[in-house]
Amino acid sequence: MQTWMIYALLSALFAALTAIFGKLGLKSIDSDLATAIRTFFVLMITWGFVFYRSKADGIYNLSRQNWLMLLLSAIATGLSWLFYYRAMQIGNVSQVSIIDKSSVVITLILAFVFLKEPVTPKILLSGGLIFAGMMVMVWK
Repeated sequence: MQTWMIYALLSALFAALTAIFGKLGLKSIDSDLATAIRTFFVLMITWGFVFYRSKADGIYNLSRQNWLMLLLSAIATGLSWLFYYRAMQIGNVSQVSIIDKSSVVITLILAFVFLKEPVTPKILLSGGLIFAGMMVMVWK
């Protein structure tokens, strides 16, 4: 197994734990406040990793393009987290999570359009299956 696959699987594991712990943490608290608290802890942990690995000097090498894209990514992340926590607060985690994971299909489309990544039959099939799974999960 390639290293990137291990990191991707760990990401999926921790994303799943995020949903479960998040839902439990939303009891009797506003979802926006919960997101802000979560974000504070994410910030502390992430900067801890940066300093632990002695990578903070890299901030001086960022281009305007880096800053702009990271800013846009941060805005998208913040909005995603706010909407995700609100949806989890009022919905079932299993349903919210599967709809949230439809972002994979959207990412495949955007990667093709903006990053010119190839679309293969395997990608089309996997994206289609993810979309079909989401439709089955939300179908009443």
